[in-house]
Amino acid sequence: MSELVLQSLYAGLLAGGYYALIALGLTLIFGTMKVINLAHGEMVLLAAYIAYTAESVYGINPVLAIPLAVAAVVLTSVMVYGLVSRIRQDRELNSLILTFGIGIVLTNFVLMVWSADIRSTNVPWFNEPVVIGEAFYSTSAQVLFFLAGLGLTAALWWWLGRSWYGRALRAVASNRNAAMLMGVNPRTTEVISFVIAGLLAGIAGVALYTVAVIHPDLGHNLTIKAFVITVLAGLGSIPGVLVGAMLIGVAEYMTITLASSALQELTGMVMFLLVLFIRPSGLFGSRGRVG
Repeated sequence: MSELVLQSLYAGLLAGGYYALIALGLTLIFGTMKVINLAHGEMVLLAAYIAYTAESVYGINPVLAIPLAVAAVVLTSVMVYGLVSRIRQDRELNSLILTFGIGIVLTNFVLMVWSADIRSTNVPWFNEPVVIGEAFYSTSAQVLFFLAGLGLTAALWWWLGRSWYGRALRAVASNRNAAMLMGVNPRTTEVISFVIAGLLAGIAGVALYTVAVIHPDLGHNLTIKAFVITVLAGLGSIPGVLVGAMLIGVAEYMTITLASSALQELTGMVMFLLVLFIRPSGLFGSRGRVG
């Protein structure tokens, strides 16, 4: 039993790596612009289906299809910003309704183009076993995108804290008018944040395709998971996203091992509610906030 629990912990940590990839884009937009993009999961799913098309139709390795997936999702993300930026009143609520509608449109687009069948990668390398110490087992794809999750989380944290545009974005999030007085163009910084969110969503979609099966209804669940991780982390906390994602991953895999796979999604929602009741500002709160 102890070996099974340790394996569940290991698998949960690896899952947390690509969960963080899925949540980073939503966290960036939500934490810096106070916009909840409810179409985020559908954009991740769009990238996953582009990777599937590249593999099944053209025989391209899904990893090599990342530039194409990223380009498509970034374009979609900028279009979403173009619509959100036209909202002048009650931006938070109206953007919520708008992006929910965009998510439905994207879901039906995926359904029309790729049908309702489930898809998964047929590249053998992604499913090859990786054994560590004859005790921990995973696939190559899980390890690859766990490392990608760590790397992109660190890169985004550095960008927000050290780059000029990252600091400009934080300034706009803190006080839009004061940032304008300092020579910051809010519209430019917001477009850049949506571009980066699209880039992250594109990579996350390819990761999702290589480690799991995909289907058109999955986008809504991805948005919920990303939002739960964002709340667990604390608004705008980039390192907190990684910690929250790993907590969700470990909790889900421990639930599967010790209880039932039917309770897997319920575990994340219970953690979500507990954090809201005990620490509404998130695990890291305002002190851990970067964005």
